[in-house]
Order: sequence, then C-alpha cells, then structure tokens
Amino acid sequence: MARRVMIKGNEAIAMGAIEAGCRYYFGYPITPQTDIPEYLAAVLPKMGGTFLQAESEVAAINMLMGAAATGARAMTSSSSPGISLKQEGISYLAGSQIPGVIVNMSRSGPGLGGIHPSQGDYFQSTRGGGHGDYRTLVLAPSTAQENYDLTMLAFDLADKYRNPVMVLGDALIGQIKEPVELKAYRKKPKAKPWALTGAEGRHGQILKSLFLADGELTDHNWLLDKKYKSMEKEVRYETYRAEDAKMMLVAFGSVGRILRTSVDILRDKGKAVGLMRPITLFPFPTKAVRQTAEAAQVLLAMEMSTGQMVEDVRLAADCACPVDFYGRPPGSIPTPDELAKEAMKVWRKRGLK
Repeated sequence: MARRVMIKGNEAIAMGAIEAGCRYYFGYPITPQTDIPEYLAAVLPKMGGTFLQAESEVAAINMLMGAAATGARAMTSSSSPGISLKQEGISYLAGSQIPGVIVNMSRSGPGLGGIHPSQGDYFQSTRGGGHGDYRTLVLAPSTAQENYDLTMLAFDLADKYRNPVMVLGDALIGQIKEPVELKAYRKKPKAKPWALTGAEGRHGQILKSLFLADGELTDHNWLLDKKYKSMEKEVRYETYRAEDAKMMLVAFGSVGRILRTSVDILRDKGKAVGLMRPITLFPFPTKAVRQTAEAAQVLLAMEMSTGQMVEDVRLAADCACPVDFYGRPPGSIPTPDELAKEAMKVWRKRGLK
C-alpha cells in the first residue's frame, strides 16, 4: 500500500532510486544536491548496497560505468559544474551502450556561478554534453512527486535502451519539501545478456566504445542514431488550461511549475492563456508543440536562462505561429506575478483579444 510522506525533493529522488532497485551509488558532494548522497550513505549499506564518495566527479562517473557494466542498477548525482566534469564518462556510457542514471540538480553559472536554481544546463543535457555524436534521455520533474516517479522511470528507460538517462532538476526542485506518495515498484527486472558477469561456461564478451576497423565506427554510430530515433515513443508532456488558449506558454521544470499560477492569474483577467510543460526534454515533444502552434496564435517560451529550450520550441513550431521568449537568468526565483506580467506584454504586442 502506498504511503504519503513529507520529504525534500532530493530525498524523493534517493527513495525512488532505492525502490527501483538501485544498490550502487557513486558521487561527490556539491550544493544543492548533497541531500541525495547523504540519504543514500545512511540507507544503502543497511540494504547490502554500496555507497562510495569518490575522490572526484570524474571518478564517480567511471565507477558508475564499471558497476552498470555488470548489469547492476547504478546512479550518480551532482550539480552543474560537477556534471560538466562527468561528461567524458557519460559519452563513454553512451558509446558502450551501458545504462546508468545521472541526476543533475542544477545551479547557476557559468563557472562557479552560485547555488540558485537555473535552467542553463538545458543544452548540456539535451545535446549530449560530451564529445561525439550521442544523446541521453532527459527527464525534467517539476515536483517532489515527479522526482520520485521519474527516477524510477529513469532506471527502466536506461535498461530498455542501454543508454544513460539524466534527471534534470534544479535547486528549487531539489530543496522543496512537499508530500510524496511512495508507490511500490512492481516491474520485474529483465535479463541483461549483454552484462559482464564473467566468462565461465560461455564465450567472453566486450563492452566498448573504441572501434578501429574500417567502417566499424560508422556502422556503430548509425546503430546508435537508430536507437535515439526510436526513443520518440517515450515523449511525455503536460498541458494546463490549454483547450481554448490563444497564447500557450511553454516551460519545463521549476518554471513550468510556477507558471500554473501565472496561467490562473491571466485567466482571471479574461485572457485565454494555457501552458505546455515538456517532461521529456530529449526526446522533445516536437509533434505536440507543432500541434499546439497550429491551434494557438502565439507561443511564449519562458526559461530561467537567457534562452536554450526556446530553440527547440521554434524548430518544433516550424513557423506555424510566432514564438516569443522571456528569459530570466538565475540569481533569484521568478514569481507567478512577474511571469504573468511578462506574458501580458507579449499578449498586447501580438494584438490578442
């Protein structure tokens, strides 16, 4: 039976990982995600699992790769500059087709920046981030409940596609405390015939990302590309008060959460405004955004950055309607009133009635 508890968003991620069968965690402390390793350090050893604070973020991602190569469910977490250090290892995971879950509770940048929430890691997360032609699945929660649910989903998707999956939150989503329904994980683990479990009684096998024979790497990259295209079936998004909307706001994560109240404010003023919140950032809900653009008179992308997701919104809209943008660099959290005010500016600019 499910039970409801009041917990932090970061703790919800840790609890979701344990429920999904994660027994190996490798990480390094950095604000604002340190609650995740703190929780797992206390709980995993009691369950027969392994918690290891690595000497660096680079070591942590490579430890994850080693554990996951044996078929175990393994996870690491960090925040923006720490995720930057993990990029080489994430590329190796993708190239070797080894699943793993990476959590980024992002903070402001560039450089050391600060510990405020930020959505400036969108490009890094959805474009691969490291070297080579690869992608990671990216899930963007907006509540502590989604932290729990999407972390469990992340492990399933990682195994399904033999690919790294990123859960992209931020300081707001990680530090907020709210009720979470702890649902039981009921899926049966599937066999992993590709895993490295020793060669006794069978032929040895290799997991690698180095392909030197003529044409071999070309074929491997086309194989990966086909896999990334097949991920389109995993698209997830949410709409709010969208049925008759003349203006659709498009936002993910914490800004998508705040905008629900902004939409209510604008609706109370008689403005037909709705919200689309992508939950999968890769694969991006391109078809859904295109359909929204065909139905609405204007789209307004809103982000806690100077503009990253807006590029995907414009590509998806494909000139079906104008796409405006409001960017709010990190440093503080935008209020519903502030975002509603900015949306009204676009409403008037576009001459909507």
